[in-house]
Amino acid sequence: MRISAAERAAIVRTVREVFGPDAQVRLFGSRVDDDRRGGDIDLHVEAAPEQASFHNEIELEVRLQKALGERRVDLVVHARGTPLGAMDSIAQRQGVLL
Repeated sequence: MRISAAERAAIVRTVREVFGPDAQVRLFGSRVDDDRRGGDIDLHVEAAPEQASFHNEIELEVRLQKALGERRVDLVVHARGTPLGAMDSIAQRQGVLL
């Protein structure tokens, strides 16, 4: 996994501040592969339906930008208990729970 312990802690803390303490976040995509280089940080957030809003998604993006600097972050937000989309399935299958 190619994020630092400090980045991991900042991501988890920020996700829970925005989406609530029961939110889960997974890292997926190229950052999961230690043999690759570069790449954006792909995150899959699973939150309670009342928390999985577009407003909270934008809020998380702003806060992560401040916490992580100029790193590009791509977010996929899923409301817990709703059907999985294609990206949700990929993130759950290949992702690493932070």
